[in-house]
Amino acid sequence: MFTEVAAFSGFSSNAIEESKRFYGDVLGLRVQEEMGGLRLLLGGGGSVFVYPKENHEPASFTVLNFPVQDIDAAVDELRAKGVETKIYSDDDFPSDEKGIVRGAQFGGPDIAWFRDPAGNVLSVLAEG
Repeated sequence: MFTEVAAFSGFSSNAIEESKRFYGDVLGLRVQEEMGGLRLLLGGGGSVFVYPKENHEPASFTVLNFPVQDIDAAVDELRAKGVETKIYSDDDFPSDEKGIVRGAQFGGPDIAWFRDPAGNVLSVLAEG
C-alpha cells in the first residue's frame, strides 16, 4: 500500500529560526522553509519535517542519526562549531572525552549524541 509513497518523518521544535541556522549552517544540510516549518533534505533523497510547536518538549530518544565514515573527525567538527557531544553521563553511557561511546562495549557502532536548538537528540555514528 505504501511502498511507492515518498514517506518522511517529522519532529517538533519551539526554535524554528535557530533550528534553521543549526541544520543549515552547523550541520550543512539543505533546508527549505515550508508550512511554517523546515524541510531537511537528507542525502539519499530522504527528508524530515521540523514543525513549530509552542508547547514543544524535546524528544527523549534519538530523532535523527547521521552515519559517518570517520566518527572522530565528525565529532571534532561538531565540537569546533560549538556543539556539545557529551550529553549523557558516563553512568548512562560510558564515553571518551569527546562523548563517543565506543560500540565494542555494547555490541553496536561507535556513536555520539548531541542536541539541536530545541533540545531534540541527534547522533553521529560510525558506518559499518
